Amino acid sequence: MSAPENRGFASDNNAGIHPILLEAIREANSGHVIAYGDDVYTRKAETTFRKYFGPQTEVFFVLTGTGANVLSLASITRSFHAVISAGTAHIQVDECGAPEKFTGCKLISLPSPDGKLTAEKISEHLHGLGVEHHVQPRVISISQPTEMGTVYTPAEIRALAELAKNSGLLLHMDGARLANAAVSLDLPFKSFTTDAGVDVLSFGGTKNGMLFGESVVFLNPTLAADFKYLRKQAMQLASKMRFISAQFEVYLSSGVWFRNAEHANRMARLLFEKVSCIKGITITQPVQANAVFAIIPEKIIRPFQEKYFFYIWNESTSEVRWMTSFDTSPEDLDGFCNSLASLLA
Repeated sequence: MSAPENRGFASDNNAGIHPILLEAIREANSGHVIAYGDDVYTRKAETTFRKYFGPQTEVFFVLTGTGANVLSLASITRSFHAVISAGTAHIQVDECGAPEKFTGCKLISLPSPDGKLTAEKISEHLHGLGVEHHVQPRVISISQPTEMGTVYTPAEIRALAELAKNSGLLLHMDGARLANAAVSLDLPFKSFTTDAGVDVLSFGGTKNGMLFGESVVFLNPTLAADFKYLRKQAMQLASKMRFISAQFEVYLSSGVWFRNAEHANRMARLLFEKVSCIKGITITQPVQANAVFAIIPEKIIRPFQEKYFFYIWNESTSEVRWMTSFDTSPEDLDGFCNSLASLLA
């Protein structure tokens, strides 16, 4: 079966595996090791995570991004708690109710045109604390970058962490594309996670060149005590964990996380520059990571999707999302933009 003629712009999930990470899997595929994470590859990966996030870090590898988010939240909540997030958050929109089903919590979504939460927005919903008739806010969950492609600054995250601490809440970060945020900020992971007051992090690599595998990273290790039992109950304990661990260790230690994210971000900026020159296109969000959001004429969406697949973000306004990946090329962008301009002519 031949590969599609054009790379799509729907999601960085659609890209393949980076050769360095594929080689890491091949190298780990030698002999027998103890299953379920009791192996040298997992120990090495855990040590590497501590280099990036701090010596207190406790990390657990899981299979999927939804699994990482749901288990992060399940480990720090009870069924009478609430999780506050932006209305566009992945836990709200794209996880088929899994957070509610497996935590029993109420999700409180706040409108946010740019995908970000602020302390002021959240404070309006911190009422009824300690009153048994009301669900009890327990977690603030943010995405970094957001689902709108915007990036929180360390100061913005610290403000949310301070509000959480003062209100008896915890701060969770969905970092499925955390590498893209680090490149955008030109800062190490630790500076806007551990040092900014994040308690629990869902850290992903699948969107940035890994085959599969995500992680739950406890930056506040006191919250990790019973996590291994939750992971097993949730069917997220991989038997052949070495193939997740080996990828993560190389992903971090070799710097491929940075190179892949830097390239994807750069391609998004270049795409923004190119489509901004095309009449009839309205860019709706600042391009800070590897996503470009735009409003295009409704009549061209379907024929354009047949050439370069992408997702409609808001059908009522004809807003679309275009994602770039570690393997997006300038030639891909040229073909994409030429096709778009032709349809608009």
